[in-house]
Amino acid sequence: MQISEKYNSQETEQKWYNYWLENKYFHSEPNDKPPYTVVIPPPNVTGILHMGHMLNNTIQDVLVRRARMQGFNACWVPGTDHASIATEAKVVAKLKSEGVNKSDITREEFLKHAWEWTDKYGGTILEQLKKLGCSCDWDRTRFTMEPKLSQQVIKSFVDLYNKGLIYRGYRMVNWDPEAKTNISDEEVIFKEQNGKLYFLKYAIEGSEEFLSVATTRPETIFGDTAVCINPNDERYAHLKGKKVIVPIVNRVIPIIEDEYVDIEFGTGALKITPAHDINDYEIGQKHNLQMIDALDDDGNLNDHGLHYAGKNRFEVRKQIAKELEEKDLLLKAEDYVNKVGTSERTGAVIEPKVSVQWFLKMSEIAKPALDVVMDDEVKFYPEKFKNTYKHWMENIRDWNISRQLWWGQQIPAFYYGEGENDFVVAENIEEALELAKQKTNNDQLTKENLKQDEDALDTWFSSWLWPMSVFDGLLDPENKDINYYYPTSDLVTGPDIIFFWVARMIMAGLEYRKEVPFKNVYFTGIVRDKQRRKMSKSLGNSPDPLELMDKYGADGVRVGILLSSAAGNDLLFDEDLMLQGRNFMSKIWSAFRLINLWNHEDKPANSTELQAIEWFENKLNKTIAEINDQFEKFRISDALHLIYKLIWDDFCSWYLEAIKPNYGEGISKEVYNKTVALFEELIKLLHPFMPFLTEELWQTISERKVEDALIIAQQKKAESFNEDIIKNFESASEIISGVRNYRQTKGISPREAAEIYTNASEFPNESVIKKLANVSEIHFGTKTDKPSFTFLVGATEISIPLSENLDLGEEKTKTEEELKYLKGFLITVDKKLSNEKFVANAKPEIVEVERKKQKDALDKIAILEEKLKSL
Repeated sequence: MQISEKYNSQETEQKWYNYWLENKYFHSEPNDKPPYTVVIPPPNVTGILHMGHMLNNTIQDVLVRRARMQGFNACWVPGTDHASIATEAKVVAKLKSEGVNKSDITREEFLKHAWEWTDKYGGTILEQLKKLGCSCDWDRTRFTMEPKLSQQVIKSFVDLYNKGLIYRGYRMVNWDPEAKTNISDEEVIFKEQNGKLYFLKYAIEGSEEFLSVATTRPETIFGDTAVCINPNDERYAHLKGKKVIVPIVNRVIPIIEDEYVDIEFGTGALKITPAHDINDYEIGQKHNLQMIDALDDDGNLNDHGLHYAGKNRFEVRKQIAKELEEKDLLLKAEDYVNKVGTSERTGAVIEPKVSVQWFLKMSEIAKPALDVVMDDEVKFYPEKFKNTYKHWMENIRDWNISRQLWWGQQIPAFYYGEGENDFVVAENIEEALELAKQKTNNDQLTKENLKQDEDALDTWFSSWLWPMSVFDGLLDPENKDINYYYPTSDLVTGPDIIFFWVARMIMAGLEYRKEVPFKNVYFTGIVRDKQRRKMSKSLGNSPDPLELMDKYGADGVRVGILLSSAAGNDLLFDEDLMLQGRNFMSKIWSAFRLINLWNHEDKPANSTELQAIEWFENKLNKTIAEINDQFEKFRISDALHLIYKLIWDDFCSWYLEAIKPNYGEGISKEVYNKTVALFEELIKLLHPFMPFLTEELWQTISERKVEDALIIAQQKKAESFNEDIIKNFESASEIISGVRNYRQTKGISPREAAEIYTNASEFPNESVIKKLANVSEIHFGTKTDKPSFTFLVGATEISIPLSENLDLGEEKTKTEEELKYLKGFLITVDKKLSNEKFVANAKPEIVEVERKKQKDALDKIAILEEKLKSL
């Protein structure tokens, strides 16, 4: 058959992806096979493919494709997340560019724009995943804001509210002034910032004395309602029970006492601003302090800010410092580095703010979710993340699930009055009306009397249901899909969302199905550049995955990114690995071309070919067992390394060389057919990692029916293997390498045949050694007096009489130099081993390594001394 000289990934990839789609190989329906289910961590609907996605989805595809080839009914459910904050920000920005403010339009109008945006950009990342080769069941694609999924989110809210787990409360939240919504504690990123520590003068009422109070945020003095001292601080004992005057504001506030105050920090006196600091809020609650909120939702001072009203908080910080100094109310200002909370989504500095929010009680549902992980009912890979999970779950706080956004599932609470409890919770307005009538005993109420809560639910409150909601498990708990595919098998995700998503999915699964949502969680590392910086658009250090795939082929990129991706460890991206992936494709293609160039002849296999076949069959079975073991441990990179070595080293470098016919001769049909069969087993093993190249090879080897495509072919099961046959061939390969090394170091042509003298009585792979090392004769159990090149393979000594073309004088000099070096090295090792302290205190394995070094050195010295005598 005619095979092109080079493999063309550009031509091949789209061809086979279309073929897989047309023949519905990715689609799954419940059947009598065991299920293997993976749900995609839904990327943001606004997102485009980045390096993290590429790593995560390549791993998922490897697992799914392998499961398909191992007899499982594999189902990989794709989808996207509506990403409340990110999407709303993009829609608001788009409207602004068109001269429209969100505040000037209705919720319905805004949602219309949001849906238009989603319809236009929402499918981008999923299309990009197809280019990567992802074998998702695209017929099952879901979106967290589609009607059925939204219905399940609302249903769960109502259910949890009715169980007493959801409540409405007045709490301190993390306010993002840019996104104009509160965010959860887990979405706050603390960053070190250079600032100032301002020492303000608070005059003691009715006295000339003042109290110095240190703060990094002088603009919040407008919300001060007390100054707090530690009751054990003797410096301020005389001020107990007195009052101070807030600078500029001139409000009289009490001096209170609380052991929370650190005597050593600042001046030991703390200004208390309950509306603008979480710790101050707690003290305010404890001491029944007034709460004064001096900032609006944009982070500007409100009317409480007096002449600073309407100005931005950071602008006010500069101006107020100046005013305090002018009025002699600033004692001093020092440079200060502190950790400032910022929004993960927008990067804005978080403003603590008190507001009415919806919360989900976590302690009750967290306990069982902790137990299943600690008991390994859900296994973490790597296991180290169990400790991270345990710490968070044991210190869990109630989940603030409301967001001041319009894009998202609207909270199903309906208000019928102005009172704090004048509301009902229901799945729709019709049910809400009936509940409101019952609660008020007022049959005259109409829908017009009800007003739905303006807030939307936190995005994670929809995605925590994902493994169930994609199968409509909350709408129809007994449907065939949920009962067949749930619990899912493996989850592949990043450790950065272990709390946002992994923990919460486990809680939801136990709450609604009484079962864990998945059996294994594989945590990928973060993709970083060579300087260990996280890859990001803002740093400009992230390559475009699509450009990489155009340059190296999707298979080359998949292999490249997986070669250095150990579970849970960060991956240092190196484009050379992509090149290595592409070179691997070329190597396999060239090997296939070589096999097909050989003529097939009707003749029996010779001993060299039979020995090579026997060895490779055993080696293949052993490697399959090792690959299976690595997959069980989720060491996917290690499994790839095993396949890579099996193909590149064992098959291409050794097996094909051993069976390659002599120039002008053909290969026996028996050996050719066996070689093609072995090659097919190799590409089955490789298919999950390099799906396009392997399908192209598979379909080129032979004409296949639709039901015989590689994507659904079954991988070879692990069979027993003979370790001795493998070891014997490895010894033979070491001998061959030794002979080749002799020729290379002495500048002797590979065509010049060599003789071998050895203390061994036989070589199990004698004919392989003779062929691949170009050895004319092997003298077993015989020493030679001729000047020789000698080396050891284990305890076997191999001597090759030196070629007549060699300069023996030069060889003698080199041997003496080598002998001198080895004797010096031996003195160092002997010194170490004669040190009783070292032998007693070092680990036994370290001592053993030194003893091995000593023995090897002694053996080599003996050989070199013999060689010198002969020279």
